[in-house]
Amino acid sequence: MRTLCSSTLIGEALLIMFAGLVAMPLSDVPTGTIWAVSGTAMVLCVLLCGMIERPGAVAVGWVLQIGLIASGLVLPTMFGLGAVFAALWWCSVHYGRKIDVIRAARAAEAPQTA
Repeated sequence: MRTLCSSTLIGEALLIMFAGLVAMPLSDVPTGTIWAVSGTAMVLCVLLCGMIERPGAVAVGWVLQIGLIASGLVLPTMFGLGAVFAALWWCSVHYGRKIDVIRAARAAEAPQTA
């Protein structure tokens, strides 16, 4: 799960950076505000990569996805991109957990060597 979620978050951080660059000339929001919000979201993505196995990290990831979708109020294309990353987040969490369960079952079945 860690690998899948981290990959999604790094891709999301890059998208946020590029969206910030695009939003500056297209939006009436001040440049400093765009960079403050984008920078905070990018830092949160990177920090969350290292904390993905901690309790509550998945919930924080969902809050981040909702925030990305809500940023569509400033830059309308973010509605669609936010929805794509929310779907990727769901897939990462859902299938990552399944893979972790399968790996744990295989490890339990493996003969114990001393």
